[in-house]
Amino acid sequence: MLARQGRVDASLSDAREARSGGQADDEHDPEGPTMAATWSQLTGLHDDLEVELTEIDHALSRIEAGTYGVCVNCGKPIGVARLRARPYAELCIDCAKAVESH
Repeated sequence: MLARQGRVDASLSDAREARSGGQADDEHDPEGPTMAATWSQLTGLHDDLEVELTEIDHALSRIEAGTYGVCVNCGKPIGVARLRARPYAELCIDCAKAVESH
């Protein structure tokens, strides 16, 4: 996860350098994506990774507190299959479905 974030950060740095160095006039290049599209994709990936890392930090805090695997909404255990699929889940499947339906 951290390695992936490092790669995205490096790509963002490269794109930022290209934009500021005058190499960003690629809007008329028929080959590949534009600088704006690349920038948008990289910032989206970066933001998604930041959210996921925050969720992992919260899960680690719940492990330390002894509350990992317990739904923060209803207090029931979170199913093993859900935790395998989403190790940082805070809600049991029933509570997650209820939140999504609202």
